Amino acid sequence: MERSTALLLFLALIKISSCCLDPPSAYRFTGAVCRLTYPAAAVLNEKTTEVIQATFQHARYPSVTLVGERSIGFGTLKYGFHNLEIHNLSIGKSEFELKENEGIGISISNVSAVFKGTIDYGYGSWLLSLKQSLDFEVESQIDLVVNPKLYCGKGRVAADTSDCYLTFHKLKLLLQGDREPGWLKRMLTDIVTFAVKLVVKSQICKEINNVANILADFIQEQAEQFISDGNIGVDISVTSSPIIKSNYIESYHKGLVIFNNVTSDLNTSVFNPSQLTENRMLYFWISDGLLDSIMGAAHHGGRFIRNISGTELTDLFQTELSSARPELLSKWLSSEGPMLKAMSVSVPRLRTTTEGTSVTAVAGVQLLLDRQDVPVLYFETDVTVVVNASYAEKKLILKATAERISIEKVSTSGATEVADSLRVYLQEAVEKMGIPKVVSYLEPELTALMNEQGLYLFDIINPEVLPQDGYVVVQLDFGFPQHLLVEFLKRTLD
Repeated sequence: MERSTALLLFLALIKISSCCLDPPSAYRFTGAVCRLTYPAAAVLNEKTTEVIQATFQHARYPSVTLVGERSIGFGTLKYGFHNLEIHNLSIGKSEFELKENEGIGISISNVSAVFKGTIDYGYGSWLLSLKQSLDFEVESQIDLVVNPKLYCGKGRVAADTSDCYLTFHKLKLLLQGDREPGWLKRMLTDIVTFAVKLVVKSQICKEINNVANILADFIQEQAEQFISDGNIGVDISVTSSPIIKSNYIESYHKGLVIFNNVTSDLNTSVFNPSQLTENRMLYFWISDGLLDSIMGAAHHGGRFIRNISGTELTDLFQTELSSARPELLSKWLSSEGPMLKAMSVSVPRLRTTTEGTSVTAVAGVQLLLDRQDVPVLYFETDVTVVVNASYAEKKLILKATAERISIEKVSTSGATEVADSLRVYLQEAVEKMGIPKVVSYLEPELTALMNEQGLYLFDIINPEVLPQDGYVVVQLDFGFPQHLLVEFLKRTLD
């Protein structure tokens, strides 16, 4: 039972465009891939029994009026039941199997539950007329088998759970607690038990399909929120139906960046399934196309602008450099209210190799004095840095190494020529002050952004960020985040 929800939790990642391609054709349009291996299901199993219990308890059983004619003397027996509810649910054993290139087999045994409701019945003949309303209980013990088939349509990959079977090992109807009912109640019990069986089976199977869809939408929304920030979002709808192997499920996502309602394009992805292994529980494959588009959107959204003043600016220039600070720069820094303003002046470009992610950007730097609009110093620096990322103690860690730095377009207030000594100083300052300062901003801000979406609630175990040629692989083990289950159950039961 729990394991069936492991399937549903992963299928929740899958939301697709109006058309689905076969996987090999979809690879070049794929910006992100998620692979969930079989060991991850074991962790999900430990926490998700509640979801299946909610499936049974949330099921709505319709009021049904059944009219029958039985030769009971010379009369007719009419009956109906309504307000069917479930109580005292307990789940025994559950198992699931990933059936390669087919689907998922889910087997749940020894589900015990008590259904309660009300029965209205009447008996009429030329001698006797009787009408009565009684509360009833149905004691049941059920095995459930579901064989979901995944298909592509209506904008997403959906699970068809119509292959759903309930086997009743016990189904006993008790009227108002009677353990030894009279002849009329015994007759009613025999008739209605069969009807209850049909209704329960129909509603449970329908509810399983409903919960799967609710869960899919819920996790999709959570994933989209996690990788969005203001007017920057990512379209993670899938490019193909998921692949099911005996040891993992893999889904392929567009990974298109949306900025101010304009969507990026991607058709040169280098993804191949051989780029991922099966040694860890969870894998994310992220293309350079996705990362590069995020950088571009952040640039256009003004995310790469920073003002530094006061003690922060003073402390920054306490960094020891081998180059002597020009006297003119020292004079400006000791003036009233100096402020350093840094910004990206062109769209940064990103390229990943096995050495790390190489980012090339042109930054403009202004030094402004108090109450002045015109900077006393302006220069641009064309920088290429190689960045390697890691995650430890719930914090993002970035290591940036300068690969190339050039100083361009230097201008100073009241000077027609710029001394070479200033250029030399600025180049060293960018390497030893500027780049570390940028990293010191990015690490906590990106960590805070991820934590806003609840990443800190996950028990992430030994994560690794592996740069490759044209993509990055994030691989990790994890503990199931209980908060997601709680939020989902709140939504399901509303």
